Amino acid sequence: MKNNIKKILILTVSFLLYGNISAQEESTDNVSFRLGNGLNIRLNNGDYTFNLGGFIQPNFEYNKPEDQPSETKFGIKRGFMSFSGNAVKEKVSFLLQLDYAKSSPLMDAWIAYAPIKQLKITAGQKQTFTNNTEMTFLESNLSMVDRSLLSTTLSDTGREFGLFLESNFSLGQVGIAPKIAVTSGDGRNSFGSSSVDVDYGGLKYGGRLDIYPFGAFTGNNDKIGADLFHEQTPKVKLGAAGSYNVGVSNSIGEGHGNFVMYNENGKQKLPDYRKFYVDILAKYKGLSILGEYANATATSLDGLYTSSTGVGELVPGQISSYLVLGNIYNFQIGYVLKNGFALDLRYTKTDPEFKDTQSLMSEINAYNATLTKYFIDNRLKIQGGVSYLDYVDAKSNLQAQVLLQVVF
Repeated sequence: MKNNIKKILILTVSFLLYGNISAQEESTDNVSFRLGNGLNIRLNNGDYTFNLGGFIQPNFEYNKPEDQPSETKFGIKRGFMSFSGNAVKEKVSFLLQLDYAKSSPLMDAWIAYAPIKQLKITAGQKQTFTNNTEMTFLESNLSMVDRSLLSTTLSDTGREFGLFLESNFSLGQVGIAPKIAVTSGDGRNSFGSSSVDVDYGGLKYGGRLDIYPFGAFTGNNDKIGADLFHEQTPKVKLGAAGSYNVGVSNSIGEGHGNFVMYNENGKQKLPDYRKFYVDILAKYKGLSILGEYANATATSLDGLYTSSTGVGELVPGQISSYLVLGNIYNFQIGYVLKNGFALDLRYTKTDPEFKDTQSLMSEINAYNATLTKYFIDNRLKIQGGVSYLDYVDAKSNLQAQVLLQVVF
């Protein structure tokens, strides 16, 4: 991985040097930088563009479990660097994005082809659209200090490796955006770190349909949490997404090898995992409302054994100790003043399918509040958030966090 990072940095510097030389030789080419938009290189009258950008999020965290000593932590929550490009005539674009705050930093690595304006075909590893709406927001575009309990319970990074088809068109004023994906079903870096760390199970099939009854949002305002554009007319996005993961060996289907099951003959056999989401996003003059519902279930459970010896047949409800199963409800409301101050409130409820001590999904009522000051739109901001997790069958937990974000 270190060698790959070195190669990426060398290629990036080479592009920057070439762009700088070209900008000096031809007046039609240029290199520019703006905070939040990164370093942009424009070549051949804009036929080829490249961008080097990213963001960092230093933070402080406080955690106080009930009847236990408190814990504090300072660190870099996220440290993203991205390199993207676009060939206009060829209708090809790409993105390479890494998070250096993670031990395995590769987040996105894809190439896309857009044969027509209404269709984009992407191959590689990217942030999937088959999750809930908030999980499709880039980490720098969250209006609260962290993702909701719905997102973090059913997803990890939200990245998957596969083929993605995205379309959008209009019927009068109404915008329609159908999307489908076929992925490895094992999340990011799904084939592991070596040739022996192979993918488990089958493929994952999923899709999303978004409908904009009042037309498109301003800019990318439907891809960020807060209403930073202060929509002058009401804007709404109604969405539904779902996926069917054939043969999973990870609790949420974003990894592999965390558990293995067998048939009666001792051969590997894995359960299938399904997720379904319904959500709504509405914005108007600084007010934003997000409502989400998620359901996760398992199937193909007959004849599953936890041991290759043909003993330990899976009993009803036991699958909940291997897969996260149940329903989750999430509601968030926020308001941004024109001076950059914003307040966001959120309530999330998890309802496990099997309410016992072995279930991976706990029954929780989560309350969150975040106060944000946007200094330069979303490019520079500071946030302070408080969370209270009320476990129905366990002790509560109080958390607080202060986060600074700089998008360069």
